[in-house]
Amino acid sequence: MMTAGVLTPYQMIKPAAGRLGLALLAGTGAAGAAIALTACSAWLISRAALHPPVLHLMVAIVAVRACGLSRGVLRYLERLLGHDAAFRILGAVRVRLYRRLEQLAPAGLADFRRADLAQRLASDVDAVLDLVTRVVLPFCVALLTGLAAVLVVGALVPAAGITLALGLLVVAVGVPLLQRAATRRADGRLAPLRGQLATEVIDLLHGLPDLSAYGATRSRLSRIDAIDARLTAAGRRSALMTGMSAAVTTLSSGFCVLAGLVAGAAAVRSGSLPGELLALVVLTPLAVFEVAGPLPAAAQTYESAKASLRRLNELWTTPSPVVDAARVPSPRVSPSRVPEIRIEGVTAGWVPGRTAVRDVDLVLPAGARVTLTGPSGSGKSTIAALLVRFLDPRQGRITLDGVDLRDIPADRVREIVGYLPEDAYLFDTTIGDNLRIAKPDATDADLRAALRAARLLDWVETLPDGLTTLVGEHGMALSGGQRRRLALARMLLTDARVLIFDEPAEHLDEETAAALTRDLLDAAGDRTVLLITHHTTGLHPGVSHPDVLQPTGTDSGIGAVTAGRVMVNVLPRPTTD
Repeated sequence: MMTAGVLTPYQMIKPAAGRLGLALLAGTGAAGAAIALTACSAWLISRAALHPPVLHLMVAIVAVRACGLSRGVLRYLERLLGHDAAFRILGAVRVRLYRRLEQLAPAGLADFRRADLAQRLASDVDAVLDLVTRVVLPFCVALLTGLAAVLVVGALVPAAGITLALGLLVVAVGVPLLQRAATRRADGRLAPLRGQLATEVIDLLHGLPDLSAYGATRSRLSRIDAIDARLTAAGRRSALMTGMSAAVTTLSSGFCVLAGLVAGAAAVRSGSLPGELLALVVLTPLAVFEVAGPLPAAAQTYESAKASLRRLNELWTTPSPVVDAARVPSPRVSPSRVPEIRIEGVTAGWVPGRTAVRDVDLVLPAGARVTLTGPSGSGKSTIAALLVRFLDPRQGRITLDGVDLRDIPADRVREIVGYLPEDAYLFDTTIGDNLRIAKPDATDADLRAALRAARLLDWVETLPDGLTTLVGEHGMALSGGQRRRLALARMLLTDARVLIFDEPAEHLDEETAAALTRDLLDAAGDRTVLLITHHTTGLHPGVSHPDVLQPTGTDSGIGAVTAGRVMVNVLPRPTTD
């Protein structure tokens, strides 16, 4: 098993670093224009009060107009480029995350709740956008413009420049550090608590009928109330610190203005500063703190984003249950032919430290019809997962026409070996769209052929909307048997040459289960079929097949799988006319 490595802020920003750099330049220009507008306006008003010739004011008048126009244009460019960069980064992170989930599913996601995963895909990924637009850009812009303002004010009145520098340090460094110490726990818990709340709410909605039947709704609501109370308390502590930070920023700004006024007045009195520049020294800090004011909130956003980033990295650092080799598969492996599959001394498990199957040996000859039977928990589904590379063996190997499955890309294996799980998912869309998941370019004639093979076409043709009929969430608009047959039709629509059916008749009555089993075996044609079930009703084992089963334990069965509780039966192969 291997991990995908940790996702760092630098790796996130890298895909749009150029646009982010342009946004930084535009933002710095806009902030500089705003500060310059205040400074030029202050000087212009002060100078105009002395009634000089108008020509002496023309440069300042043009500067005011230029700063006023450029501030709006540059601010627009900064927002445009910054959000464009942020959404590009967001898209790259989401695509990378989806690919990671594809690598992990289903075995690698066993420790994650579905609602919590959805929260990570939504809110936690959105935190990446906040990290760029509300943290990186504001801090960089404030750093550059603040430094320039300190140099200008300090060149006129050193004491005012030093005071402005100290005020900016308090707002940009001191307040965020205090914020981090005071609210680190609160902000760090916001993302996990949101995930817990989403999980509990989804569980409540999905399990509401059962909870109501057992009178457990009140206790479940109490759990949600408790989580919501903790989330509200964390949000309240975070908001309290935000308010305190805003107060400190306002006080720092006022102190810098007052200090500039005192120091500037002293400089004017001593003759070291022209009187018309006093307004510039006094009012410039106000403009600077408008730029630096969002920094405490940006620091708080950074803490929340870090918590979200940690949750995303939990996915990236989860070991992959399957690792694709770089080697090219053997030419003997062809999706168009029915292969022979061999399981040789395989030991595997879903969770590290726990073994689901041990020392398994099994042969599936080309075109064979094999049933794998046994009680729940005996390892049947684990064997199916191994055959489609949802898992890789810890020991032993599985070969397809003599080629180790680990030497074949997982996607290529699944083109050859098709798997219909017990809980096959139906999407909340039409019958036709559910079928086209298996073959996107399938025509309506292809869909009808698959439905006919699954013995479902007659029913579909009685529907007013036919193939465009909506099946509802999880296929709830269909009966249990119809859902199973629709999933079967989707499987038959693929070009897979080996078909694995995991409990296809589960939860169906005996007559319907037997009919469905006969239909799927008939529809499989000349393809290899592995039928996994713990029901033997309606199955008629054929003669012993010495090439199919090679037990290694003392009990009959498939090796030593959970004390030999799994049994293999070979069904007669289909006859051809």
